[in-house]
Amino acid sequence: MQSYKITADEARKRLAAGNQKYITSTQLTNDVSPDTLLRYSNSGQQPYAIIITCSDSRVVPELIFSAGIGDLFVIRVAGNVIDSHQLGSIEYAAEHLGTGLIVVLGHDHCGAVDAAMNHEPDGYIKYITDEIVKAIGDEKDEVKACCLNVKYSCDIIEHSLQIQKDEKEYGLKVLGAIYHLESGRVEFL
Repeated sequence: MQSYKITADEARKRLAAGNQKYITSTQLTNDVSPDTLLRYSNSGQQPYAIIITCSDSRVVPELIFSAGIGDLFVIRVAGNVIDSHQLGSIEYAAEHLGTGLIVVLGHDHCGAVDAAMNHEPDGYIKYITDEIVKAIGDEKDEVKACCLNVKYSCDIIEHSLQIQKDEKEYGLKVLGAIYHLESGRVEFL
């Protein structure tokens, strides 16, 4: 395993500072010049945080945390649910890229949580909503349900034997957070 570039606590502070910059800014800019693209293409990636978040188009971690190319290892899936594919991606980033912080980032007004609470989806969507129902039970408050869903995903990650080993040996941390669409604020749980 690669050693962590920065500690989990430093990464969390960096995310919080980036979110503060995001909610107080009216414009964000990132360097996407040819020189920057070439530099990252040649040097590989060294993200300081792994973000598992919803596929919702209003939730863009690189913007929310004022991050640039190579800063975040982002895994997106509707409802930020976790299965073996997401766990494999998480383990890859932690083990091979030396990333020491995992954040499950849910959000309010989540369509997947709403579907699990108020509808009977079918098709492949049901795989997602069934996982969310396991997480939220019969909770009817939308924000509480979103928080329960994040906690459930964190628990699944925490039960990974590799993640447990990395937490003990290297200080890897798993955190839950909720993104508030209307304000842009991230609340760490």
